[in-house]
Amino acid sequence: MPSGNARTAIDAAFHRPCHERWIVERQEAQRRTMLVVRRVLLTPLALLVVVRLAAAPTVRLPDLDNRLVDPFLAAESSKAVVFLFASVDCPISNRYAPVVQRLHQTFSPQGVTFWLIYPNPAETPAAIREHVKTFNYPVHALRDPKHELVKLTNVQVTPEVAVFDRLHALVYHGRIDDRYVSLGVERPAPTRQDLADALAATLSGGRVKEASTQAVGCFIADFVQ
Repeated sequence: MPSGNARTAIDAAFHRPCHERWIVERQEAQRRTMLVVRRVLLTPLALLVVVRLAAAPTVRLPDLDNRLVDPFLAAESSKAVVFLFASVDCPISNRYAPVVQRLHQTFSPQGVTFWLIYPNPAETPAAIREHVKTFNYPVHALRDPKHELVKLTNVQVTPEVAVFDRLHALVYHGRIDDRYVSLGVERPAPTRQDLADALAATLSGGRVKEASTQAVGCFIADFVQ
């Protein structure tokens, strides 16, 4: 008959595999539980991304060489896309050219793509080219003679901007800043930087506090009359 110490050794040798197997099974159960929890938590986010990507707008506009361009597809890797609606002969639109240059210089290195959109069907590619050169716009220009992008973004005047996030959801449309109170009424300096604030919020992953503002300028609807 084995001594007490021998029995203890035998019991330990017998129970050790059982104990180790129990630990392994417990760890495997915990791992499976965590996988289920992760799936439950990530599924709504994944569905949200799929839905938003599926709803991404599709629009193709002519550039100054009459080649059709999808501005969203061309800016596929951008963190945000800005459409600035401008016109050759709108004085308020032209006054904002230096502001656009500064905004482009600030936000383009941060992954923001800027497009200059001309919605007046009467403005020729040659006239637009000259306008871009004269006012030193540092961004690519597209034409929107059928107002496809105008309708998509709900803009009404030039100058007016529309901002889309990386999933191509419209997060802001309206004025660049509040320099103009109304036609003919201008502040010495703007008190709000609406476009810059919208871009900063979008790039940080936050929500734009005011998603729509009233822009002042030349009415786009007048271009088609």
